[in-house]
Amino acid sequence: MRTSSFGRCSSAEFELPESFGTSSPTVGGRAYGAMMPVFLNDLRSNHHKELVEITLELENDAVLLCNVTPAAAYSAPNASPSSSRGGGDDGAGVARSLSITSRIRRKFPWLRSLSSASVESVAAAEDPVTTARNARKMRAKLERTRSSAQRALKGLRFISKSGEASEELWGKVQERFSLLAKDGMLAREDFGECIGMEDSKEFAVCIFDALTRRKERRVSSINREELHEFWLQISDQSFDARLQIFFDMADSNEDGRITREEVQELIMLSASANKLSKLKEQAEGYASLIMEELDPENLGYIELWQLEMLLLEKDRYMNYSRQLSSASVNWSQNMTDTRSGNDIQRLRRTLQCIALEYWRRGWILLLWWVTIATLFGWKFFQYRNRSTFQVMSYCIPIAKGAAETLKFNMALILLPVCRNTLTWLRSTGARKFVPFDDNINFHKMIAFAIAVAVAVHAGSHLGCDFPLLVNSSPEKFSVISSDFNNKRPTYKSLLTGVEGVTGISMVILMAISFTLATHHFRRNAVRLPSPFNRLTGFNAFWYSHHLFAVVYVLLLVHGTFLYLTHRWYHKTTWMYISVPLLLYIAERTLRTRRSAHYTVKILKVSGLPGNVFSLIMSKPNGFKYKSGQYIFLQCPKISPFEWHPFSITSAPGDEYLSVHIRTVGDWTQELKLLLTKDDDKLPSVKRGATFGELMQLDQRGQPRLLVDGPYGAPAQDYQSFDVLLLIGLGIGATPFISILRDLLSNTKTLDELGEPSNTETSQATRSDESSNSFTSSNLTPGGNKRSRRTTNAYFYWVTREPGSFEWFKGVMDEVAEMDHKGQIELHNYLTSVYEEGDARSTLITMIQALNHAKHGVDILSGTRVRTHFARPNWKEVFNKIASKHPFSTVGVFYCGMPVLAKELKKLSVELSHKTTTRFEFHKEYF
Repeated sequence: MRTSSFGRCSSAEFELPESFGTSSPTVGGRAYGAMMPVFLNDLRSNHHKELVEITLELENDAVLLCNVTPAAAYSAPNASPSSSRGGGDDGAGVARSLSITSRIRRKFPWLRSLSSASVESVAAAEDPVTTARNARKMRAKLERTRSSAQRALKGLRFISKSGEASEELWGKVQERFSLLAKDGMLAREDFGECIGMEDSKEFAVCIFDALTRRKERRVSSINREELHEFWLQISDQSFDARLQIFFDMADSNEDGRITREEVQELIMLSASANKLSKLKEQAEGYASLIMEELDPENLGYIELWQLEMLLLEKDRYMNYSRQLSSASVNWSQNMTDTRSGNDIQRLRRTLQCIALEYWRRGWILLLWWVTIATLFGWKFFQYRNRSTFQVMSYCIPIAKGAAETLKFNMALILLPVCRNTLTWLRSTGARKFVPFDDNINFHKMIAFAIAVAVAVHAGSHLGCDFPLLVNSSPEKFSVISSDFNNKRPTYKSLLTGVEGVTGISMVILMAISFTLATHHFRRNAVRLPSPFNRLTGFNAFWYSHHLFAVVYVLLLVHGTFLYLTHRWYHKTTWMYISVPLLLYIAERTLRTRRSAHYTVKILKVSGLPGNVFSLIMSKPNGFKYKSGQYIFLQCPKISPFEWHPFSITSAPGDEYLSVHIRTVGDWTQELKLLLTKDDDKLPSVKRGATFGELMQLDQRGQPRLLVDGPYGAPAQDYQSFDVLLLIGLGIGATPFISILRDLLSNTKTLDELGEPSNTETSQATRSDESSNSFTSSNLTPGGNKRSRRTTNAYFYWVTREPGSFEWFKGVMDEVAEMDHKGQIELHNYLTSVYEEGDARSTLITMIQALNHAKHGVDILSGTRVRTHFARPNWKEVFNKIASKHPFSTVGVFYCGMPVLAKELKKLSVELSHKTTTRFEFHKEYF
């Protein structure tokens, strides 16, 4: 049957009297209930808007949308309100309307709460609680329609990130069905693995049960056709369809209502799917929180429209955090016009960007390459013109040229590892011209050049000039016989002589050291059987590197007993390596003496989640450091030779030193056991104490610890930048905690002195002093200290363990409490939880937003900082910072695994080229 048209009216045809709707009106003798005044009032306020005619058709308990036509198409001067609604005067239209409502109610559970008879309508009018809920329901529906909020409903994906039921995905499901099915039937327990939810089988089983309830039967297995039917439902692009499935998962008794107990069960299911045990324990409290928000009438249940309303309001609840997108200028205004201008201008800008990014590395590498080439060429041509060339041809010039570069690089390789010298140079003007952050990379490049030079030098001797010398004719040998005491050497005598023995010994020791220093051996990536497994790991790398002490002694001996050079001032090996070697020896001596002086007392050891413990120590007299620097620790009781680096997490103004240590190696595990040998486990963190409090001194006789440092790190120069972007992965957040505390301390000091805030003056200062986008901190010698002062910091912490947020919980709360001017933004990202929008994390996202709006605390970190799910969109992060801070220099500091560094480096270069904001990337690896 087909309904008559309804809802067709326009402002010219339909006028409502002011008094209409003040009481419950009736049509055809039937009461419409207390919601009619609300509807008519709303219609009166919106009567000037164009309305449409909607034609529906009912068939087999299904509602079909047949036509939607603008009201203007049917407008006529003689149209009447009654005819426009098609209700008639005899009440038949009302009866038929009620029949439609009944049929719709049987198809859609959310309509079950509506009255299907006039008696219930009268009861609703008399029940203020039901009236209030119905009014909220109508407002929710109108709000969704008017604001076009449905476009923002991108959540509740059950299958893939895109949510599309592609043939490729379905093909994989069929393949898994063939493997898992028995006798053509897929068991309920295997449904999750079949559809790709291997890690969330309990959640998948709940989906399975919800879908089977729709078939009005409970089954424990399904065939391929039923699986395809289920697949089409969970991969449906319609948000309403996905919302209905989500609702049905909780509505186990199929009454169209969800009680608090059912909400609690769904929370526990979501927590289990995301491995959030803490959230699972608090499920009852969060279920009550949801009911309190969605069921203010205290009816004891919620319906589908209320769940939808919570999803719509989620973004509003999350507005508690400061918005990064609230930029002072529009993004397009900060974009440099890369499309305008000719090719020469674009090429000039590209070259300028590349030059500013790489000029410090470039001139160092160029100078190094030119020096190596010059030394090789000088020595090559020197021996090319000597009499020895007649006997040994080009073999001897090549060998000697390689030897000259080898001596130079053996001297140079010591400088990048002179930590005290580099730390001092970082505080001078040299940091504007020398990339000290790349010292280890340069050290590795020199090592590679040494390996090449050793191979060329030794290969030329052993495979080329030695055979030519041994087999030379008496006439040719007579030319150089005086260099060998007029006696032709044999191949064996050349190898067993001082030069041969020292040379071969150096090659063997270098090969061992270089091999154990490679990434695979140093990171335990190579699995060797016992006892050879001791050759992998940091200890093998550290001890093998000390073989170079023997190598340098052999090198001095090797360079003294030369066959073809006899005068002492022509033997230049000692000239190359003496000064760098003495500097390195002085460094090691200073470190030894200073560490003995910097003995510390252990004040507190705190066990933290994620296999981490914090160590709070007394601060030695005279020990001064900067935020971002690190120290070396040694425990003589474990090993009198091993030193291990750890970032300082306390602020320079604190009266103690603190580090956070992750137990990943033998030394850290032994230290943890040694510090807690009298306890069953590490003492837990004191909940009521802030991070800045000095804990009670532990008098149990802890082992002796030695401290060496502090040493420079990239992050120590953070004050040279207008804006900071601090990115830490897991334990890589430690270098930045000290910076955050230091920024807060500086802000507090400025407030006490009554000076204006950096954030208040930063934009004006930058606009006056920065006329182009390439004002780099590295190119500004001795710039204005006030204009260089850091104004804003953005801290992004990405971790896979929810317990990791306990490490710096006090710091997070302290920042949120003290940072009244919005100088620092904190963003936590938990990668172990499914990304926002996935059905498995949807309820967690809603609880998170609701709890923070109500209580100001994040449910995962326990702090005021919001925890995001999955990984950040780094491109969006960089774009928003560039938009908010035009004509600024942003220091991007990263500490974590190397894999992310490439992406961040690329974005820094790209955004520096496209916008007026300059990004300078610095990295540390752990």
